Amino acid sequence: MFTGIIQSTAPIIAIEEKKFFRTHYILLPVELLPNLNIGASVAHNGCCLTVTGINGTLISFDLMKETLRLTNLCQLKVGDEINIERAARLHSEISGHLISGHIICIAELMKIIISENNRQLWFSLHNYTLIKYVLHKGYIALDGISLTVGKVVNNCFCVHLIPETLLRTTLGKKLLGYNVNIEIDSQTQLIVNTVERVFLAKSNHNFCY
Repeated sequence: MFTGIIQSTAPIIAIEEKKFFRTHYILLPVELLPNLNIGASVAHNGCCLTVTGINGTLISFDLMKETLRLTNLCQLKVGDEINIERAARLHSEISGHLISGHIICIAELMKIIISENNRQLWFSLHNYTLIKYVLHKGYIALDGISLTVGKVVNNCFCVHLIPETLLRTTLGKKLLGYNVNIEIDSQTQLIVNTVERVFLAKSNHNFCY
């Protein structure tokens, strides 16, 4: 599990490509190395990946077909920066919200509105059927960052970024057309699905009469 509070950004140093498979290597900051072992979970742009190799600060991770299909990690190149968060520990403070690291889809950056000390980003979900889980003032994770939904219009939604978020993450460097990884808040998803099942059950019951 993760909290959506990005601990650092890290550059991709090398990429090894195979058919429907990729290994990428990142340069992890020294402060994130303690107790890091092969098999540990580290979120890359919100996607939970497993450490497969450690060589000093050079850490490798394998990306399988499904990860490449669902996330923006397949679009990254050597030199690109990614948001990094190590797995949360028991009894640690959760300043964001609980995140599983399982990306549900990607969203495209459609509009950027800049004002003094603020930035508003508008995104469009690639899978429009998932917009029902994006609620005004609800939680959402973008590239692993815990954020609050500012507004929802049709298939689009916006988030508001403070200077600290822009400084500590890669969102401040995103340009129009860029894709971000999306993880829907699990509690929101559960509530929406439950309400839908209840209404469906009532509709079917009324139809029987």
